[in-house]
Amino acid sequence: MSFTLPTVLAGAVPAGARLLDVREPDEWAAGHAEEALHIPIGQVVGRLAEITEHAGEDRLYVVCKVGGRSAQVTAYLVQQGLDAVNVDGGMHAWQAAGRALVSEAGEPFVL
Repeated sequence: MSFTLPTVLAGAVPAGARLLDVREPDEWAAGHAEEALHIPIGQVVGRLAEITEHAGEDRLYVVCKVGGRSAQVTAYLVQQGLDAVNVDGGMHAWQAAGRALVSEAGEPFVL
């Protein structure tokens, strides 16, 4: 039985979607989607309840820098029964699609 990872282009993520950013703290501080929940990849398993609560009944869009780490997390979350989707191309694609980013201080930012 094969598994196809659910994937979406950054520009196709709906406004107001539930986002999970799995990058490291320094990457997050440099620029992130304002509405994203930040849980570094190494903390995902231990913070699954927090992720599940953040997602609620909604689809969860998982993002990292270019899409590799978020793909791993998306596969794990799908195995846990969540409706999770990998954001193809990560934050680089997010910015290229013209999606807003803020810095740790909440100011508009460009990667």
